[in-house]
Amino acid sequence: MQINDWLHNWLEHYVKPASKQKTYSRYCDIVFQHLIPKFGDTNLEDLTPLVLQQYISELTEHGNLRTGGGLSANTVNAIVTVIQAALQVAYRLGYLPEYTADKVKCPKAAEKQIECFTVEEQKKIEAAALADRRPKMFGIVLCLYTGLRIGELLALEWSDIDFAKGEISVNKSCHDSKKDGKYCRLTEAPKTPTSRRVIPIPKQLLPLLREQKKKSSSAFVVGEDKVQTVRSYQYSFSLLLRRIGIPHRGFHALRHTFATRALECGMDVKTLSEILGHKNPTVTLNRYVHSLMPHKHEMMNRLGKLL
Repeated sequence: MQINDWLHNWLEHYVKPASKQKTYSRYCDIVFQHLIPKFGDTNLEDLTPLVLQQYISELTEHGNLRTGGGLSANTVNAIVTVIQAALQVAYRLGYLPEYTADKVKCPKAAEKQIECFTVEEQKKIEAAALADRRPKMFGIVLCLYTGLRIGELLALEWSDIDFAKGEISVNKSCHDSKKDGKYCRLTEAPKTPTSRRVIPIPKQLLPLLREQKKKSSSAFVVGEDKVQTVRSYQYSFSLLLRRIGIPHRGFHALRHTFATRALECGMDVKTLSEILGHKNPTVTLNRYVHSLMPHKHEMMNRLGKLL
């Protein structure tokens, strides 16, 4: 069987029924942009570890379809993951005599640096977002004080906010999907079971939220006449940063900023982990260990007072 025929079959009958739309769309992008153009006419059994290893080198050196440059280790690894998953199912079904795709060596991804805003930058961002006449920009402030992911923010409805209890219920998330060449917004359940959570709202934020609700005619907290896609909202945030003279950082930096400020204020890691929707406190600790250093200094200085 040729790769082209198998990948179409695999996507339709094995990936699509068992995956979220976001995962299925990502796999389709990889298959149709990278794998079929490269290996479409190749027989399954000819996709040996050597062939795959050469392909990994090719992707690393000039796999970017837009620029002709190399792809990042994370992107290369994502492509390899799709190849391995497809070949593993082919092996289980008897289309391959053995599974050897796990014998390739993947590039090592550089450790991600956590980007967050300084206190001064945060104040400038808050002031600019609150001064903006567009109601959607209030979502930036909401993320700074709740740690919401962008997909969770854009899927948040006013009915998800209990003003009497001062709580936000996170029960869905949205992402962008390409349809007929255009990006549209799809809403699904949160990415993991722990992402479904209740977040207490800082009491200082409640009056601002109530004010926003009075102005809003939409069911969504970040809602205007035009439905906000993730891409369009990220772009609005980028423009805001440029306007107030703050170096560009991705929207997720707002979530990192919330976590960093929370630790600086003395919030314990378990509580923060639950608010962020992490799988367990270890994930939170490993990701934000840098933020604990000032706290460690303070604790050690207190200890030093005993001398």
